Amino acid sequence: MASSYTTEIAAMHNKLSFRHYLLFIFVQVSFLVVTGSNKVSIKIVEEPSSYGMLNNYNAHNSYQESEKRLKMRVKPSNFSGPVHFQRLVGHCFNKTESNYRYELCPFSNVTQHEQSLRWNPYSGILGVWQEWEIVNNTFVAMVMGEGDNCGKIQRSVRVIFECASKHEIKNITEPKTCNYQLVFLTPYVCHKHAMLVYPTLSEELQTEWNVLEGQLQQNLITDKGYNKRLHKIFERAGYCLSLEQKERISHDATQKELKVHKEEAGEFATLAKCSEEYKKLKDEVEGLRTLLALNKDTVNNDNNRGGTHVDLLGDHEMEYDALG
Repeated sequence: MASSYTTEIAAMHNKLSFRHYLLFIFVQVSFLVVTGSNKVSIKIVEEPSSYGMLNNYNAHNSYQESEKRLKMRVKPSNFSGPVHFQRLVGHCFNKTESNYRYELCPFSNVTQHEQSLRWNPYSGILGVWQEWEIVNNTFVAMVMGEGDNCGKIQRSVRVIFECASKHEIKNITEPKTCNYQLVFLTPYVCHKHAMLVYPTLSEELQTEWNVLEGQLQQNLITDKGYNKRLHKIFERAGYCLSLEQKERISHDATQKELKVHKEEAGEFATLAKCSEEYKKLKDEVEGLRTLLALNKDTVNNDNNRGGTHVDLLGDHEMEYDALG
């Protein structure tokens, strides 16, 4: 019985964080003091267990934690486009292909999650809602950009639509490295005019487009000039981002990531921030000292009563004292 219990403790020890480990020690000491009077010697094993349900349990937890940690590097753009597409806001659609689960949340993001029980399954953001791709007066695709890093570029997704009786992801491919294309089936595109741009514009922007069309027909502007000015109309409507907006969004996201990286590496932009982090660390160390003291008091009291003694700290005690 003691051998089985020792093995379980050893396997769990290697999976617990330092802070959780101390809490775990305290709970185990309290439990054994109450439930028995025999001396139990427990050895802390350094090698992680490589079998059994604990591995699957921890791998599953790691997968869940990796999903929780996903964080968009930029904010999604506001809703825009065909009015009936607003019904998709707040909904997400999943599809599993080749051991990966893909999730599309229209007007938010596209994510990818590896379906694996290994300790660090991949989960990442493939793209964040940015703008519409418009061709020939038609909303052709949703552009999801500024996804997770992929070498020197950011991952991105182009979401195109096909008519179907229900909403679902048909497939997702990777035409170019880290540039994906997702086909989304939906009844919202079945009507032949469902994706036209012109009817969705305000009267003011429709008038500007009418004037622009007339100028093109009269050869007063070139095709290049026409396309440039038409794109400006789409920008004002909120359907597309300007080049300046894209550059600013990317720059701000990069600077934010650099700041976080420096802070994680122990570099702080201001003395105030440094002092704040120092105080947090000091409070954390004091909390660990308190837990350690409680554990020692429990063991000492038990020894005085001649009851159970559990040697859980062992050589690790010096390691914890080094924090001071």
